[in-house]
Amino acid sequence: MALPEEIETPVSSKETEVRQPAVKEPFFYGGQAVIEGVMMRGKRHYAVAVRLPTTKQIVVDRGELKAAIYVKPVWKLPFVRGLALIGEQLHLGMKSLMWSANMNAGSQGVQIGKKEIRSSVAVAGVFALLLFIGLPLLLAGIAVHRSNNFTFVLVEGIIRVGLVLGYLSVIALLPDVRRVFQYHGAEHKTINAYESGWPLEVSSVRRASLLHPRCGTGFLLVVLVVSVIVFSVVALFHPNWFWLITSRVLAIPLIAGAGFELIRFMARNRTNPVVKVALLPVLGTQKFTTREPTDDMLEVAITAFNSAREGEEENNSQGGQAPLAGNPPSKFDGVGYTDRGRSPG
Repeated sequence: MALPEEIETPVSSKETEVRQPAVKEPFFYGGQAVIEGVMMRGKRHYAVAVRLPTTKQIVVDRGELKAAIYVKPVWKLPFVRGLALIGEQLHLGMKSLMWSANMNAGSQGVQIGKKEIRSSVAVAGVFALLLFIGLPLLLAGIAVHRSNNFTFVLVEGIIRVGLVLGYLSVIALLPDVRRVFQYHGAEHKTINAYESGWPLEVSSVRRASLLHPRCGTGFLLVVLVVSVIVFSVVALFHPNWFWLITSRVLAIPLIAGAGFELIRFMARNRTNPVVKVALLPVLGTQKFTTREPTDDMLEVAITAFNSAREGEEENNSQGGQAPLAGNPPSKFDGVGYTDRGRSPG
């Protein structure tokens, strides 16, 4: 998953005292892999493209982002935008995943109700909390015996990183998960190709890198590192086990906000020699969640990207703005498209 980002750069002039308006740089698209497809997210529009397993047709669900989390300026403030990212994953990410699951199941005559999906998500959430928060605390307590010092926090952090990477390695052995990781690679390659100014064609996108500095997997690693720092401060207050567990949950917004600012800084300064070194583990962790995609997977990712971009261009043309920079979106011959025009906001 590549994280979306919008940057505003103020323009100053030494030759005039008249203050110039801020110039908006191009929006950095984000996305994520879904079941047999890819979701791409623009500034105001998103698109999910899925290849149906029975007909091999690509269907597209495109909609406008109208919810407050996407349009209110407060959600673009430093540190707050990290919370917006979590909200986006719970909102747009889950909706896209649910739609892709229904498309795949429906094409095979299987219907999945919202109740079943919500139950599965709830069970997965509880499992994640127990595995990645509860278990590291328990194992660190057994290894260190004291919960209020830096050694405990460090051991807890190392165990948590090991559990996350181990979990990703195990689930990658499952064929269905491996295909999701291939679509994740297709999403990265498409965004990398676009940001490099390459034509969005399978032959060009194929050459792009599997790794991207704004990837959500890298963000997860940064969050784990930040958590060690935050929880080290908590340890100074010598909390008991109740407050120790509570602090792990309550600190999630702070850790997410700080982690997003760090990953954003590194992505914007990726050419800096020091940042290049810091990015190595961030890029390295992505090898756990990306695999080389097939050409038909790249077609799906390109379709999702072009569909999201078409929504942005239509919005710009209606507002009298200039078209987006880059090559014009194009569609693959012989592929059927279904625009479902759903709005999650």
